Amino acid sequence: MNLIKKLFLFLVLCLYLAILTKLVLFKYIPLSQIINHFNFTYDGYHWRSNNFVPFKTINFYLYIADVNFDIRVKNLAGNVVGFIPLGFILPLLAKKFQKLRTVMLAAFSLSLSYEILQLVFEFGSFDVDDLILNTFGGILGYIPFKILQFFSRPKRKIKK
Repeated sequence: MNLIKKLFLFLVLCLYLAILTKLVLFKYIPLSQIINHFNFTYDGYHWRSNNFVPFKTINFYLYIADVNFDIRVKNLAGNVVGFIPLGFILPLLAKKFQKLRTVMLAAFSLSLSYEILQLVFEFGSFDVDDLILNTFGGILGYIPFKILQFFSRPKRKIKK
């Protein structure tokens, strides 16, 4: 891949990460107020709103919650869709991300970083289900990359 394409993909990745960070960490905070939210105060209520039980939130939205369908979609599918571009862009940008496990690890690591920041700075609540859904989104983004890779590889001639 030539330098111009790599630079373009890198800029796309940076823009994507900036938008994702705003949506994940600062969705309810105006950009002008972000710096004011970096504090280490302890709030017992905030701690209780965190979820450390796998599939608790997913099951709640799928089977228990008495909320509109659009709220379910926003909370479940939004976490998946938000990480699909990561699973597609990373393997295009660097060879080390052309294996599924490295894309999964990258998606999980980025998601874990967001969740820890939410936990520490109380930007939102930590939810282990977000880790699951975000990692799944990264995997889904990897699938079109593999399809593209399959169809763009050079054709080998069969010798008779």
